[in-house]
Amino acid sequence: MIRQATKEDVPAILAIFNDNILNSTAIYMYREQTLEDRLRWFEQKQISGEPLFVFDINGEVAGYATYGSFRAYPAYQYTVEHSVYVHKNHYKKGIASKLMHSLIEEAKANDVKTMIGCIDKENTASIKIHEKLGFTYSGTIRNAGYKFGQWLDLVFYQLNFEGPKNPQEG
Repeated sequence: MIRQATKEDVPAILAIFNDNILNSTAIYMYREQTLEDRLRWFEQKQISGEPLFVFDINGEVAGYATYGSFRAYPAYQYTVEHSVYVHKNHYKKGIASKLMHSLIEEAKANDVKTMIGCIDKENTASIKIHEKLGFTYSGTIRNAGYKFGQWLDLVFYQLNFEGPKNPQEG
């Protein structure tokens, strides 16, 4: 079941996030986050009105998804960057795709024009999911990060929507 995350879900979200920091190139960070870090992040998501969904299996958070501002400048207000993470015990169950569908519907409802996915070039599973959902490749930043003793390339995928009927500058 996909639902809005609650404050009680933050420890499980933190565990998934930290596992990805320590064991993958999905997140270009070196150090685990603290519960306080993730609670501040959660509160900021709530203040900003940004979606944060969890995939709940019998009370266990098996994955989560969110999006937020692509960049801080006002002209980017109709573009979002999304993140989807699944607990390693729940890989290959279609959870990421289901969470992505929820994010896409939320983005459409919120007059988003463009959704961006920033993906490590070696993460072929994520690339395949994005392509299956209609995202198109839009570029690579070579040597964008350094982790696990190697330079990492970051690929960008985007999905465009109708967007707002009367966009505003401001």
